[in-house]
Amino acid sequence: LCFALLPSAAAELGAARPHTAAAMISGILFLSQKGEVLLSRMFRDGVTRQVAETFRTQVIVRKEAGRCPVQLFGNSSFMYVKTGSVFIVAVSQGNAHAAVAFQFLVSLVAIIKAYCGGDVNDDTIRNNFVLLYEVLDEVLDYGIPQNTTIDLLKNFITQQAETIVHEDGAPSPANITIQATGAISWRKEGIKYRKNELFIDVVEQCNLMVSSKGEVLSNDVSGSIMVKCYLSGMPECKFGLNDKLLLDNEAKNSRNKQARRQGAGIEIDDCSFHQCVKLGKFDQDRTVSFVPPDGEFQLMSYRISDSINVPFRVLPVVTELGRTRIEINVKVKSMFTFKLFATGVIIKIPLPKNTARCTLTAASGKAKYESAEGAIMWRIRRFPGDTEYSLAGEVEVIAGVNDKAWGRPPITMEFQVPMFAASGLHVRFLKVFEKSNYQTIKWVRYITKAGSYQHRI
Repeated sequence: LCFALLPSAAAELGAARPHTAAAMISGILFLSQKGEVLLSRMFRDGVTRQVAETFRTQVIVRKEAGRCPVQLFGNSSFMYVKTGSVFIVAVSQGNAHAAVAFQFLVSLVAIIKAYCGGDVNDDTIRNNFVLLYEVLDEVLDYGIPQNTTIDLLKNFITQQAETIVHEDGAPSPANITIQATGAISWRKEGIKYRKNELFIDVVEQCNLMVSSKGEVLSNDVSGSIMVKCYLSGMPECKFGLNDKLLLDNEAKNSRNKQARRQGAGIEIDDCSFHQCVKLGKFDQDRTVSFVPPDGEFQLMSYRISDSINVPFRVLPVVTELGRTRIEINVKVKSMFTFKLFATGVIIKIPLPKNTARCTLTAASGKAKYESAEGAIMWRIRRFPGDTEYSLAGEVEVIAGVNDKAWGRPPITMEFQVPMFAASGLHVRFLKVFEKSNYQTIKWVRYITKAGSYQHRI
């Protein structure tokens, strides 16, 4: 999404103004591709259904929908997303909080899909307008977004928008009230499992850009910690990372100053957490404490740009012999330990568009020229650690009269390395506390994938 700075926001840069109610969502519109109003709900005075006509004539008719998701006409701000064949528009008077509005719209789309299932189209909105009105009244209060957790909404809004019938295991009205107003709205009480398990997956994407001279131009890791929770009751989980700040504090407080070697630990540049994480606890002692939602969710995302362990090193030598021949010699070496291996390795070596024929010899895997990709695709199913493979070949090119010089696009890679973290991030401990004190089976797994992994030639 591209966010536009509304004109009234520019005035606020010069002088701070008190927060006004007009900065929130004044109305929600559901429109078809032709601009027909399928459903509308106004939350504040000063906004009528006439704004739908403004959006239809100024955005849909003029085909401005694909340019910018924020539009300003008069004193009305329009922020919208398109899902399926339906425009969902948040209308606000004055300087709107665009980020909050878009976060709400994305959550609203997820809620509609969870209740109605499948794609969102005109018939979906028409056939479920009673349900959607009830959902809008729950998730927006006077234009201010409220709780948009799907599991919580399903406790007191049925798919047919009928009165909830309590069956065995169904939450009572008291429990629903606690979940809606309490501190833990993302997890309901009374969850039971015969086997209590907690899975943590550290998934990292390694981004690398290397110049044709072998110099590292950029290198960072974008990671996420995924959790699968199958725990009974209301457990509290806690785990610690090899964060440099935490290890430095432990070294200062430890009597044995040699307990930790200097320089150990990683520096996390930035991170974001799921709402279940206790941020005050993380700021205090750098441990991640949380009461997990049931099932699978993303607990944390982070970025690290220092001391990256590069999984693969590429050494390309591409020589142009006149206008009709190219010699290629590419070596790829795995930089991780021999105890590990990578899977699904694909090295894409681009060639000129007027390539006629390729003669290739690969030390491992299969390599062939694919005209649809415009490149040599070298595929290796299993790449052991601390191993080097090479590819050699000759390329014949059809010479033309007005041919432009070959731009030499970079070599790119795809791979997955299980049980390897390129950033060096490590889960030092994982604990689960629950009042019944049951035994928990805990699993931690690491995997590094290729992000934007490029080597110029």
